[in-house]
Amino acid sequence: MAVSDFQMIQAWGEVLRLSKLEKGQKVAILCGPHTHPQTLQTATIAAQAAGAVVTRIELQPINAEKATTRDLMNYLGETPLTNNPVALAALKNSDLVLDLMLLLFSPEQMEILESGTKILLAVEPPEVLVRTIATEADRQRVVAASKLLRAAKQMHVTSPAGTDITFKLGEYPTISEYGFCEEPGRWDHWPSGFLFTFANEGGSEGTIVIDRGDILLPQKNYLSEKVTLDVRGGFVRDIKGGVDADLMREFMEAYKDPEAYAIAHIGWGMQPRCFWHTLSLFDREQTTGQDARAFEGNFLFSLGPNNEVGGPRMTPCHLDIPLRNCTVALDGVVVVRDGKVIDEAFQ
Repeated sequence: MAVSDFQMIQAWGEVLRLSKLEKGQKVAILCGPHTHPQTLQTATIAAQAAGAVVTRIELQPINAEKATTRDLMNYLGETPLTNNPVALAALKNSDLVLDLMLLLFSPEQMEILESGTKILLAVEPPEVLVRTIATEADRQRVVAASKLLRAAKQMHVTSPAGTDITFKLGEYPTISEYGFCEEPGRWDHWPSGFLFTFANEGGSEGTIVIDRGDILLPQKNYLSEKVTLDVRGGFVRDIKGGVDADLMREFMEAYKDPEAYAIAHIGWGMQPRCFWHTLSLFDREQTTGQDARAFEGNFLFSLGPNNEVGGPRMTPCHLDIPLRNCTVALDGVVVVRDGKVIDEAFQ
């Protein structure tokens, strides 16, 4: 269903209100040739309506000769901000950056946040954004779950498909995403509604089974057959299965980087307005797959970089893989059972 400009301006207005944008503050809108024109135009109007001083910064894409797809998350780390001190200075001098380009896992993003600037990423199509407008209730629910994850020393994940893996925790911080950034130096993603941390270095052991119907990102594929990952010492040591396993293996091999096989962030989705099935309704180039990352009850794990939280790995290869029907336990306390979030665990 198409979205009117009026609806998008209202949506932006609410998210900016939740992000505590004040009259007279400086908003930089970071965009590129691929930015959705309706998202860009309505963000500009909404920020101006809130009384902000608005500047658009459009940067040209890079890495086309390295990436194997047009997906914005296919090749991470090096961005159009790399070696661009003029644009970087402008963003650091802003109170709020609306990232309609995508800066994830870049040193420049870390530098901007360290300056106290807030960053809100929004690259999903308007149809997704309007459906998933953040709420204060989203924040409270994710924050409550984050407290439990932050205190945990071990995560154990199982599933009927055969997943049985243990992650040691504590070396890295817990990240909560709920769709707006109300504090200086905060980054968030609209839409979202999930939380995660990173396993300790070398602290992941067991088996992960990506079942039929589970999703690979950035491939944006629903698997047609099981793929089994053997995880030892924090790295995927073997990928077993049929054609889906072959495709996953070749995708990762193309980066020629052993760090691509490292376990990165681990957590679970908590957004009831995101859905597992949504990816099947969009063209692959229309979406980055946030519904798949955030739908309630998924166990989301990733492979690749961990520099986002101060870790040493900066590989450009990054896969996000949300699994259904898993049970997730923190120090023996079940927080997700068979793909259903157990809110009582966070009380």
